[in-house]
Amino acid sequence: MYICTVMKLKIIACLFLFASVILMYCGRTNTVQVGLMTGEYLNLNDTVGYVGMNQCMSCHLDIYETYIETGMGQSFDYATQEKSSAVFDEHAVVYDADLDFYYKPFWQDSVLYIREFRLEDGDTIHNRIERISYVIGSGQHTNSHLIEENGYIYQAPITFYTQDGKWDLAPGFEDGANSRFSRIIATECMTCHNHLPNHVEGSENKYHYVPKGIECERCHGPGEIHVHEKLRGNIIDTSKYIDYSIVNPSDLSVELEIDICQRCHLQGTAVLNDGKTFFDFKPGMELSEVMNVFLPRYTNAHDKFIMASQADRMRLSKCYSIGKMSCTSCHNPHKSVAATAQTVYKQACLDCHQKPEDEVCSEDAEARALEDNNCVNCHMPKSGSIDIPHVRITDHNIGIPVKEEEKAGIARFIGLECLTKDNPSDLEMAMGYLALFDKFVPEKEMLDSVGFFLNRSSASKSEKFNTQIHYWFNLSEYGKMASLADELGLDAIKDGWTAYRVGEAFYKSDNLGKAKSYFSKAIEYRPYNLDFQNKMATTFLRLGQMADAKATFEFILKENPKQPIALSNLGYINLLEGNAVQAEQHYNRAIHLDPDYEQAQLNLIGLYLSKNDFATGSSLLSKFRKRFPENAQAIAIEQQLKAIQ
Repeated sequence: MYICTVMKLKIIACLFLFASVILMYCGRTNTVQVGLMTGEYLNLNDTVGYVGMNQCMSCHLDIYETYIETGMGQSFDYATQEKSSAVFDEHAVVYDADLDFYYKPFWQDSVLYIREFRLEDGDTIHNRIERISYVIGSGQHTNSHLIEENGYIYQAPITFYTQDGKWDLAPGFEDGANSRFSRIIATECMTCHNHLPNHVEGSENKYHYVPKGIECERCHGPGEIHVHEKLRGNIIDTSKYIDYSIVNPSDLSVELEIDICQRCHLQGTAVLNDGKTFFDFKPGMELSEVMNVFLPRYTNAHDKFIMASQADRMRLSKCYSIGKMSCTSCHNPHKSVAATAQTVYKQACLDCHQKPEDEVCSEDAEARALEDNNCVNCHMPKSGSIDIPHVRITDHNIGIPVKEEEKAGIARFIGLECLTKDNPSDLEMAMGYLALFDKFVPEKEMLDSVGFFLNRSSASKSEKFNTQIHYWFNLSEYGKMASLADELGLDAIKDGWTAYRVGEAFYKSDNLGKAKSYFSKAIEYRPYNLDFQNKMATTFLRLGQMADAKATFEFILKENPKQPIALSNLGYINLLEGNAVQAEQHYNRAIHLDPDYEQAQLNLIGLYLSKNDFATGSSLLSKFRKRFPENAQAIAIEQQLKAIQ
């Protein structure tokens, strides 16, 4: 009844909207040709809206019912017991030996929480509990966990690995890199694990709304025109013609079809083109119109690949280079891999290798029988991912199995390859190496390559400006950054991160006036980047502009009250204003959130000593020195106390 009513309303609305729909102009020239028919996809126009999966379901219920069970359909949801694949028993405790934190996930009143705690001599000396808002991951390999604070989304530090049935630190949180509850979930991550979240402009990780899972229009493009046309009764016989109101990936060229898949299944170092966002790619476009994706190449790395690298691995296969296979040659994106019989994948192989099995495969019959004559088992073996622990994934580099002796040898980096463009420019290569350094490989050799390509690039000084500043920032070449910024002027900066980096250059050289101007510019572009706001507030503090500093710290805490730096600095301002009680509250809150925040603890110690409460101050100092024995400021305070006593 509800769907019928909605459809009637849409039919009425369509009478008014049809005139504008047929006049829509598509400024793109991306065409698809089948036989003598040539057309342009109308839904690539920026004015075409998304209608949502429920609208698609009203006509394609059979497809919806199988798709919703796929990894994409199950990729993201609220943290409920139904969504979670995790086990919650006495073994559900993770210890980070590097940072000395324990983590315990638990349910309470159908709400999922993660407790972070620290023990000393059997006593709990730190206890922080965070509510989990979302579970990310279908559960085929993992369930990771996200927390949300006033729209700001962060990753929690532990993940459940379903193949091994165990909890452990989240990927990238190992070996002392545990960022606890502060790793931001920016749009690059969110737009692959989710549909099209309503991102707050000017932020890194704040969202008005986050949908559940990946919906139909991520692969088919916005459906507004398509729905209007169907409601008008304009039905296309797609067995004969292409319906240009919506993208059907099977009508695209192999390259464009794969671009849809590799938007997310080509994990590497993604670099956006100027003025583009991760929301800008639509099915039917070339991925390089929005971004370039780079991957490092190594020698002796046959089985060393990352989790979401299926598109790259497939391209390395002869099956692709000779036959121009695509992802859908083997996969039905509307049906779960788990629900697909293995014979389907074997048949995909035999569709091309049309000979008797004895002639197709050189392996003897006995060995084939051990693998149930399944081509995939040998030619696409499962392997561990180098970026995510405790998972085993199918290698999509289809080929003759590599012998163990051929795998021997140390992997050596041989260069960065652009997977989205055959001949990237020198500037694009510089940007790729720079992103690789920032995200994955922080080694000087990567920066050497950035410098090489920047020097060789024929791009103008203004075109190279953002990359040049970024490069020098990573080298701490603050003088060069300041000189170039002075040469081009503040108005030349159209990017928040570039403005922030230049501001840091002036801040490091104690030119606080200019630092303030550039931080202000950064905030103009990204007002909800709380790190930028913190730096601006700190600059105000150093300039003695206490009212501005206080207002900025208060804005940060209004946006997200769990910001230890803002809390500690606001406590310092409270103390200067003579409000020791509020200062103490802010210091304690900062320390509760981050028990290893040294400056907040030193500020609290100083507060007690300033009140002549030497017993409390000395006790806190003793505990602090035990945990941070090399802290020079604490050593100086201890010496001063001994002199007084």
